[in-house]
Amino acid sequence: MIRMLLRVLGHEYAQPVRRTVALMTTTAVVEGLSYALLVPVLRALFGSSPGDARSWLIAFGAAVAVYAVLRYVSDLSGFRVGTTLLRGMYHRLGDHLARLPIGWYSAGRVGEVSVMASSGLLQAMSVIAHLLAPFISACVTPLTIVVVLLAFNWQLGLAALVAAPIVAAIQIWTGRSTAADDAESAERGREATGRVIEYLQAQPVLRAGGRTVERFRSLDDSLREVQRASRRSTLSALPGIVGLTLTVQAMFTVLLVLGAYLALGGSIGAAEVLSILVLAARCADPLLSLAAMGGKLRGARSELARLDTVLRTEPLPEPREPIQPVRHDLELESVAFRHGDRMVMDDVSLSVPAGQRLAVVGPSGAGKTTLLQLLARFYDVDAGVVRLGGVDVRAISTEVLMAQFAIVFQDVYLFDGTIEENVRLGRPDAGVADVRAAAIAARLDEVIERLPGGWAAHVGEGGALLSGGERQRVSIARALLKDAPVVLLDEVTSALDPVNEAAVHEGIERLMAGRTVVMVAHRMRTVQRADRVVFLDGGRIVEEGSHDELLRRGGRYADFWEISMTPVAK
Repeated sequence: MIRMLLRVLGHEYAQPVRRTVALMTTTAVVEGLSYALLVPVLRALFGSSPGDARSWLIAFGAAVAVYAVLRYVSDLSGFRVGTTLLRGMYHRLGDHLARLPIGWYSAGRVGEVSVMASSGLLQAMSVIAHLLAPFISACVTPLTIVVVLLAFNWQLGLAALVAAPIVAAIQIWTGRSTAADDAESAERGREATGRVIEYLQAQPVLRAGGRTVERFRSLDDSLREVQRASRRSTLSALPGIVGLTLTVQAMFTVLLVLGAYLALGGSIGAAEVLSILVLAARCADPLLSLAAMGGKLRGARSELARLDTVLRTEPLPEPREPIQPVRHDLELESVAFRHGDRMVMDDVSLSVPAGQRLAVVGPSGAGKTTLLQLLARFYDVDAGVVRLGGVDVRAISTEVLMAQFAIVFQDVYLFDGTIEENVRLGRPDAGVADVRAAAIAARLDEVIERLPGGWAAHVGEGGALLSGGERQRVSIARALLKDAPVVLLDEVTSALDPVNEAAVHEGIERLMAGRTVVMVAHRMRTVQRADRVVFLDGGRIVEEGSHDELLRRGGRYADFWEISMTPVAK
């Protein structure tokens, strides 16, 4: 398990972990030796000259004091290393998640990542701080006592030693027999977390449908599956717990019977038998705790395995010798992209000269948003090449590539902070004057003036305290502040009211000025301002040309234009 822990964390943490493990092992050995000193203490007390026990009692007290100091130092080291590992793991997981392809984030990942980043990570990283010391003590301390017994009386030591492989075999068998049930229980827990999130997100729909009291069936089913899986996991671990308990009790009984036999035969005295039984009783407690610790360690190992799986997921590769683009034109050459079993882009070629605007239109599912994502390298293409300034985007470092793009999505996500903090995401080191200028250009200043707190007003999780139009203005201000040479727009006005649409359009016009622009348009009025239009359908470019040219051809684009401009009958 330690090897897996180090693999998940990275080898830079190997030294402090090994040092802590060595310290905990030393502490457990000293604990066992301190208890071993009870043999000469009891022998002297019950012997012919009890006064001889004084020196042994002093040695016993010194050993206990050394053990107490070592235990304090090892526990403190475990807590410190555990805290360091937890902090490092959060950073490593966050950095890795930020580099994974967007396609990895399917809907089913929400519950999985949520559990992993909260309770799962804490459970996995608690091994060093809370589980490792008692586990090492439960294994090493009894073994140390057994070695002492072997040195004192080989028959009693051998009888105690026989229990070691039995205990190990029970632990291994229990782990293997419960592995499938533990995995199923964890999977059901992640599914239930996803259903809870879905239930919370679906409240507007449920209430609009009049289901304010009715139970959410998919959530109920998921919670019942969690209950069933937990019951199966508990039942599968029960034989191992009972078997371990019986083994420990049997070992104690054997030592009692053998000690009595040897005492009656005159091989050892009653004091020795009593001290051996004390040592055997001291072995029993940590051995019995192995059952509870084994379940916790298996749970932590399962979480580590899931973390390892995520961290082994390959991010988009970085170029060994990155190239810096000097121009800002865009090009797709024979691009093909498959999402699962579906071909989303098929042999798409187009170019956007620097400073020009390209509008992408077409029916839903045509691949318009995917085209933007390929330009920004949210995915890597399966065939063909995407270029920025004549350079393959795969040959540009992610940091440099992202600096070239300002992206405004249709669905804006704002972080739970102030308006100013969300705007500054575009350029964290921007001066106050630049931030204010970007806000004015996006007409965000109108929103700020009417909000309590102004720039310091909190937007809530996801921007929930702002309207859709207000969130879009924050997003545009953020893009303006970034001042990137290429702008990607994923229909930012499709769900806005006329007032917000006018304000957002004004901000968008200022954002697009003098930049290379690719915009996905659902509302056809915005297309007229583009230098060129491509019509996508089924992942292919069906038509291409200027707005006026495509209207004169009378093809698919002309049909779309006519439908969009026809007033809806009342």
